[in-house]
Amino acid sequence: MQRSTFIAAIAAAAIGITTVSAMARDRGTDFSTLDADGSGEVTLEEMQAAGQARFAAADTDGDGFLTAAELQARMEARAQSRSERLLERMDADEDGRLSMEEMQNPRRDPARMFDRLDADNSGGISAEEFEQARAERRDRGQKSRDN
Repeated sequence: MQRSTFIAAIAAAAIGITTVSAMARDRGTDFSTLDADGSGEVTLEEMQAAGQARFAAADTDGDGFLTAAELQARMEARAQSRSERLLERMDADEDGRLSMEEMQNPRRDPARMFDRLDADNSGGISAEEFEQARAERRDRGQKSRDN
């Protein structure tokens, strides 16, 4: 039982700490929503209040703690929202389904990605090239979170 409480506490802290970046990714909250007093700036207090609101929304039983079930429900709701936005954005024929053609994205062309990963142009991706690309992606992600 203590382990699940510890995990919930860590998750709760993560929700509070990552409020702004998570809201930006979700596209659920914009600057004007965070700027609760309309001053043109988001203060630390406003960021903290937004984090508390996100926590409260996830804490469906209102007991001040997040259980694994509440965290799972929050993640599922986010996944549902993302799926709906993806479908809305990419479903060219508006049939409620995505075909392989609709999923094609020139910026995510597999051939371009392969060429980028195949650093030595050998026609294959070695374990070292794969790990190098993975490390670079991780570094880019860390830099974007730091900014």
